Amino acid sequence: MLFRSRTDAQAPLVLTGQLGDVMQESVRAAFSYVRGRAADFGVTPIFFETHGVHVHVPAGAQPKDGPSAGITMTTAIASALSGRAVRSDVAMTGEVTLRGKVLAIGGVKQKALAAHRAGMKVLILPAENRKDLPDIPPDIRKALRIVWVEEVDEVLRLALRATPKGS
Repeated sequence: MLFRSRTDAQAPLVLTGQLGDVMQESVRAAFSYVRGRAADFGVTPIFFETHGVHVHVPAGAQPKDGPSAGITMTTAIASALSGRAVRSDVAMTGEVTLRGKVLAIGGVKQKALAAHRAGMKVLILPAENRKDLPDIPPDIRKALRIVWVEEVDEVLRLALRATPKGS
């Protein structure tokens, strides 16, 4: 993620790389949510008048066919703006609304298995997906701390470190 100075003619958000239509919508919703809550992240509203945000997803990213990256993109943008690092032991999936509600996703079992394979300790999932818990093998449920969330603020409290990088 890159911040750049911009003129009025330049877009406040630039998306490049391997972003399909669904992923672009996730990033745009995440950006709008964070921009609307800028003061909560220590960012003055004028920042968005003078700077743009460039999100690039390089080739090799996992292709996806459904919405599930919203809370991850929101966390990444909030981290970059606030200077607060994202915990390295947390995996997450869920879509986000413009008002910060976390929406259900598909493929919970596969995403839990992937988080476990990657060595994650915490998996953040939408509360609406609680019905999918039996699909996750018992050994994976024991190995992961699964946290059910309804709002993006819950995600950010769990995923972002308390102090800015370098503090």
